[in-house]
Amino acid sequence: MSKIEEFLTVEQEQDIIKAIEVAEKNTSGEIRVHIEKITDLPPLQRALEVFHLLEMDKTDLRNGVLIYVAIESRKFAILGDEGIHTKVTENFWDAEKELMLSYFKKEEFSKGIELAIREVGKKLKEFFPYHSSDTDELSNEVSRGS
Repeated sequence: MSKIEEFLTVEQEQDIIKAIEVAEKNTSGEIRVHIEKITDLPPLQRALEVFHLLEMDKTDLRNGVLIYVAIESRKFAILGDEGIHTKVTENFWDAEKELMLSYFKKEEFSKGIELAIREVGKKLKEFFPYHSSDTDELSNEVSRGS
């Protein structure tokens, strides 16, 4: 079993996907979760690389949010695209990061990610409410790195 499979069970991954689907029903924003074992980079820098690799910068309203986790490196970041970034303060995601950290310290990783997704969804709804013409532009699956 790989470190990533130890980090999330199949059921926990499905719960995360469901949380993304529920959050996205209220917003035109897009949320992705990416998990990998290690990074030597600062977490925001690596999250930015992954953000572009996943083509999250190609949404119509530039309103994608990535929750990035490097398991063995014990690093994570929340990164919003420029459509969001131009509307919010620099420390907009701090509450979600603290929420995740509080659960990560208890090794309740999936719960921390799920709750952060819910909170991210609420914030996205404020600035990017759902419209009937919205389409799901990005996969809701949890992506994985090495």
